[in-house]
Amino acid sequence: MRLTDSHAHLDFSQFDADRDAVIQRARDAGLTAILNVGTNLASSKAAVALAQQHDFIYAAVGIHPHDARHVNERVLDQLRVLTRHPQVVAIGEIGLDYYRDRSPRPAQRQAFAEQLALAAEVELPVIIHSREAHDDVMEQLREWNGSGVLHSYSGGPERLDEVLELGFYVSISGPVTFPKADRLREAAAAAPLERLLVETDCPFLTPVPRRGRRNEPALVQRVVEAVARARGVPAETVAQATADNLTHLFDIPS
Repeated sequence: MRLTDSHAHLDFSQFDADRDAVIQRARDAGLTAILNVGTNLASSKAAVALAQQHDFIYAAVGIHPHDARHVNERVLDQLRVLTRHPQVVAIGEIGLDYYRDRSPRPAQRQAFAEQLALAAEVELPVIIHSREAHDDVMEQLREWNGSGVLHSYSGGPERLDEVLELGFYVSISGPVTFPKADRLREAAAAAPLERLLVETDCPFLTPVPRRGRRNEPALVQRVVEAVARARGVPAETVAQATADNLTHLFDIPS
């Protein structure tokens, strides 16, 4: 299967001991593209550096809502410079997180708006983090004219239409394999195949049967298989479609 991982964090410290081996396992598993996503300025720089070392790894640069209080003109300028690298294909991950509230909500909304403006300026799609903040995320996206993906989608089937109406994609991650994730499987089955992506969000959200251990890109096959079961189609169909969608949304060579 032609596998892709639309959201990974291979620069995180959980991979310091064996990063090269993890990347090799991804190649061996058939992955043709991994999008490594920044969460702060240091992580964004590390994502770019990693993409420079591996021809099938691409980078997104951005400030996660947890660090929104640190976003200022200097940070935005440095992100702008990073977007000039040819392996940078998106702004992210950006958005709102009202579950942990590690940055004040007004600061989150401001940083989100500023990074959406940056994405429009540099003409890149966005990777959206939305946790317990769906209404406010959608309100800001409706005021913005661009494309992107809601990563690790958790809104359920009833919220799909408003996401799709904006032209956005939804990305399905490891929880689709969890025994009690029926609503997520319903969403994975209901979303148009041409708007689906798959991801690991590694090192987090490890799929069954490895749940509780560190996640890695090679395990995206478990996500593909679970989505395929939910849709009643071969896993190869989901793998090919999500790979095509990744290359289309982020303008990555197929």
